[in-house]
Amino acid sequence: MTGGGSVVRTPVYQGKVVDLGIETAHLPDGRSFPLEIVRHPGGAATVAVDRDGRVWLLRQYRHAAGGWLWEIPAGKIDPGEAPEATARRELAEEAGVAADRWISLGSIHTTPGFCDEVIHLYLARELHAVAPRPEPHESIEAHRIPLAEAMEWARSGHISDAKTLVALFRAAPWVGHDG
Repeated sequence: MTGGGSVVRTPVYQGKVVDLGIETAHLPDGRSFPLEIVRHPGGAATVAVDRDGRVWLLRQYRHAAGGWLWEIPAGKIDPGEAPEATARRELAEEAGVAADRWISLGSIHTTPGFCDEVIHLYLARELHAVAPRPEPHESIEAHRIPLAEAMEWARSGHISDAKTLVALFRAAPWVGHDG
């Protein structure tokens, strides 16, 4: 726990992607309380914009969300992997694209009320095609959308994925568009 006392953790579930535990947080003033906390290795996500000002968006089926979402390429950081390496890997796997120029757009805490997941955001430029390698458990359609249209989708609610919204708004000034 940052900025406070000690934490005692009782594991509840350990999975391939997340660990769930009950953590008893002990604050410096003597108060303590239980928290349900999900521990996640973090992720990386990329706004890939080609020379024509088109951004790669994925239409991806998300069971937990109850249907199809528009998202930027993203994925979980593997053990020992640097966030930018994750971003590069996921862009190639999901969109069939590689980039020669990478710009960090910072990071976000996805759901800090109960999860420690941090997603590192990137802008990728100077793109070229590579063979896509989607994971067997993913259902993904890759599309190139004009950045101005993607920004309109973000403003209108057509895009509801949080990492995609933040990344698009952070990337837009770098490519000379705010939609």
